[in-house]
Amino acid sequence: MRRTLSALALFTLFAAPTLAAKPEDAKMPVETPFGKTADGTPVSAFTLTNKNGVKVKIITYGGIVAEWHAPDKDGKFADIVCGFDDLKGYLDGHPYFGAIIGRVGNRVGNAKFTLDGKEYTLAANNGKHSLHGGKEGFDKKVWKGEAVSTPAGPAVKLTYTSKDGEEGYPGTLVSTVTYTLTDDNALRIDYHATTDKATPVNLTNHSYFNLSGHNAGDILNHVLELKADKYTPGDDTLIPTGKVEPVKGTPYDFTKPTRIGDRIKEIKADPVGYDLNFVHGAKREAAPQSVAKVTDPKSGRTLEVLTTEPGIQFYTGNFLDGKVKGKGGAVYNQYGAFCLEAQFFPDSPNKSEFPSIILKPGEQYTQTTIYKLGVTK
Repeated sequence: MRRTLSALALFTLFAAPTLAAKPEDAKMPVETPFGKTADGTPVSAFTLTNKNGVKVKIITYGGIVAEWHAPDKDGKFADIVCGFDDLKGYLDGHPYFGAIIGRVGNRVGNAKFTLDGKEYTLAANNGKHSLHGGKEGFDKKVWKGEAVSTPAGPAVKLTYTSKDGEEGYPGTLVSTVTYTLTDDNALRIDYHATTDKATPVNLTNHSYFNLSGHNAGDILNHVLELKADKYTPGDDTLIPTGKVEPVKGTPYDFTKPTRIGDRIKEIKADPVGYDLNFVHGAKREAAPQSVAKVTDPKSGRTLEVLTTEPGIQFYTGNFLDGKVKGKGGAVYNQYGAFCLEAQFFPDSPNKSEFPSIILKPGEQYTQTTIYKLGVTK
């Protein structure tokens, strides 16, 4: 079973970085207004800056990573995540750019599941399936934001309470997500949640990366290495069959550094591209493990992903079609960015053979994912 430790032990094991720190330990994030939602709820932006000048902007709408400015091999800065200049772009609808995903990330087949003998019906927003928490998931909620200074770097703590029955899920879930920008150019994301009824929980972040710059064209020349020798094959609607199969001999084998575009046309999907859960473990780890590394030969930027989660969804922006106009009028075309979403496996509530994502009262949901930037000459 996934949860064998006591609630206290789990909390101690995965607790976010200590928030009690002296102001001189790190720069405090700067909070600025970022507009209002249709019902007048104010949205804030928190800008985190480290000692190297790397800057990350987080907005309280959806907990979205709206900007991430980082240097290339020549020290030139560029914004490497897709997004919009203002709140309207996000409110008008978008493919989850930079957002916190929940209550359950990825797909739940046929938008229903059975728990403790009771069937729950969810909002179907991906054909007949439920995707990324439903029609009004965590990506469309305004989170409560708090700027904090930690020994590791500036941070923003976001909190949201999802009421019992929201999007069809049982239990009131209180979630906290803390983003910390460290001085080694990593964005650490610590997740924590508790519930008053048994409920599935699978939180993640859906940032779209282009290491050459968010407006720099496709990512097919980026090189990916995944420390995952298995994957969960799915049907034409991307619902897993329940099997876990080896990647060897398939276009999904990234166990050695491989150009993303090398075998992308071999993928039998509509639209063509990668959108798949890779398996690198069978349970949550005690500490973040390095599971992926992407290198951009053009800029020299690298992105390493470390996580406690046993799965990671690799997505190549297959559904981007040029209709979304982003920051500075950027046009986001197909393959214009990639996502690496740390997670438990898709459709877990309906797959008893997969690790369970059920959180029970008295337990602590915790996970940590780190996106660490570097450069190679």
